[in-house]
Amino acid sequence: MAAWSCRVLLQRLVSLRAASESPAHLVGYGVRTVKTTTWFEEHLTEDNQEYMRKSMAEEYRRQTAEKLNPLKDEPWQRHEWTEGSRRVGLVALKLGMAPIWTKTGERHVVTMLQVQDCHVIKHLTKEEHDGHTAVLLVGGKNVSPFYRSEEEVDMFRNAGVPPKQKVTKFKISDNAIIKPGTPLYAAHFRPGQYVDVTGKSIGKGFQGVMKRWGFKGQPATHGQTKTHRRPGASGPGGDPAKVFKGKKMPGKMGNTFKTAFGLKIWRVNTKCNVLYVHGSVPGHRNCLLKVRDTILPTKSSNLVNPPFPTYFTEEEGDLAEDLYDDDLFIHTDPSLTLT
Repeated sequence: MAAWSCRVLLQRLVSLRAASESPAHLVGYGVRTVKTTTWFEEHLTEDNQEYMRKSMAEEYRRQTAEKLNPLKDEPWQRHEWTEGSRRVGLVALKLGMAPIWTKTGERHVVTMLQVQDCHVIKHLTKEEHDGHTAVLLVGGKNVSPFYRSEEEVDMFRNAGVPPKQKVTKFKISDNAIIKPGTPLYAAHFRPGQYVDVTGKSIGKGFQGVMKRWGFKGQPATHGQTKTHRRPGASGPGGDPAKVFKGKKMPGKMGNTFKTAFGLKIWRVNTKCNVLYVHGSVPGHRNCLLKVRDTILPTKSSNLVNPPFPTYFTEEEGDLAEDLYDDDLFIHTDPSLTLT
């Protein structure tokens, strides 16, 4: 045993001596080990990097400005909204939460979702998708093309839009088809409408049953020893003699896609493209979410004659900077009136 410990100690001393003699940039964690590819800004000076960022931003703005209303082209004709139509959704950025008040004095909490550089990327017919429903690919938040593969960059180039950080699918009806390259705005939704928001929840790591499932736990006294936060018996006796699938047990918590259904939109800011959605939504701040019309039958009945297939600035003109729900208290209005 002593000889083995001495051998391990000698190996550690040799490794430390080799590390001290090696160059400083080769020691430690976080060192680049991949030598087959070239990084985007590896051989550029700071001035060149700043120039590339500015030129890329100008190119993105130019591409976005050229696609204001492409639906006037012939093969992509417009259709009228009918009951049962299924519109496309948006990709929004979660900004944070804020309080609001109604005219009756009730306080609610809303989540602010900003629609950044949201465009339609591609249209897939029923045959190309699954044989049942047509699909529109929508992307949000511009990103450097070096973070995308060549096939994805070609897809964005064909649509005439910059590469996007998040691309997702939205199932639509046949009369809600939109031409690729069409920009989508927050005015796609209106106050009083109900939406479903999908995102990846915050990861909590490996958690016990009390935090993961809300178990009560076992008594702190009365003979309990080291079983205060334990789940207890996990098997249903000797007849099945097994643990059923889906049993609530300790495990990894969070970091999964969740959907919040039937959230009301209280306010829409058309200048900054911000949606004020009731309650909390999955995900951390600055994460990208999917926002679409709700599928709940009790809430979807409120959707009557929305902007179809989406909102176009050239046709509906300039909307007010802020659109409010009828029950929402507006802070710019006087709360007291004297007669």
